[in-house]
Amino acid sequence: MNIPSPIPARPPGQILPGAALTRRRKAAIIVRLLLGEGVTLPLGQLPAPLQAGLADDIAAMRYIDGATLHAVVTEFLAELNQVGLTFPGGVDGAMALLGDHLSPDATAALHARHAADTPPDAWALLTGQDPAKLAEMLLGESPEVAAVALAKLPSPAAAAVLGQMPGPQARRIAFAISRTGAVPPAAVARIGTALAARLADAPTPAFDTDPEKRMGAILDAAPAAIREDVMAGLAETDADLAERVRRAVFTFADIPARVLPRDVPALTRAVDQATLVTAMAGAEGKSAPTVEFILGNMSQRMAAQLRDEMTERAAPDPEEAEAAMAQITAALRALESAGEIRLATAAES
Repeated sequence: MNIPSPIPARPPGQILPGAALTRRRKAAIIVRLLLGEGVTLPLGQLPAPLQAGLADDIAAMRYIDGATLHAVVTEFLAELNQVGLTFPGGVDGAMALLGDHLSPDATAALHARHAADTPPDAWALLTGQDPAKLAEMLLGESPEVAAVALAKLPSPAAAAVLGQMPGPQARRIAFAISRTGAVPPAAVARIGTALAARLADAPTPAFDTDPEKRMGAILDAAPAAIREDVMAGLAETDADLAERVRRAVFTFADIPARVLPRDVPALTRAVDQATLVTAMAGAEGKSAPTVEFILGNMSQRMAAQLRDEMTERAAPDPEEAEAAMAQITAALRALESAGEIRLATAAES
């Protein structure tokens, strides 16, 4: 009677030759091999779920035979040789690559589309916030929570946030940082998740300027009659807002008070001469001093030429004159936005 030899027990975690390996387990084998050779890998840059999955796979395996190792390494090298171009992977990586090439609307739409599917890296999200905004949020937390957040942020970012806080609060939070050594990683992760959730719940402003400035820019280009009618109605409804809007409005009549004499040549280069002549020829009442201001701050030859053209041309109708004046104020706004001139505020004038 032939008694079969006992089948040797398979050690826990052993990978036998020919066994089907997932790509993640193959990656774990490559990582284990490289770390064993002393290679430093930037594993911390991977999303947290991938880091955790990699650790789980490494923990589940014990050893593999030489043939399997050789097959995995050969496949890995073959894939490396076939790579011609790499992409960052994921929406966050794509948006980081594209950077300022995307419009604000497209960026907001992409964030909204993928927010539910891909939870953000809480600490990366917090690091990218405006220091003043993050400081305001942390001041609403306990000093201990704020200390954990600052201790987790990169040092330059933490210093910028701390610098936005009032002295007494900043000192309390800085002292609390010295007590964060015993905080467990799970608690740090929960704090990061909670703070990131607060940021996600905060609505993203659709406009990057104050309402009164937007209203002022609209009224800049409006006919004078409509502008005064809107301002009168606004004053009856909200006097404080009306005053802020009035300070934000910039009209042709405001040029002497808000444009520096040295910046007049920049205006004459930015606006075609016909528009300038039309606006000055139609200026009257409180807009009349603007004409002398512009002519008095350019070369005498050019001023004389413009005076001759104003005399020779027929007087423009009010609508044509107002349209030309609006083009001039719009050109001055554009020069200010480009950093070429500085407009004094209404409070300075």
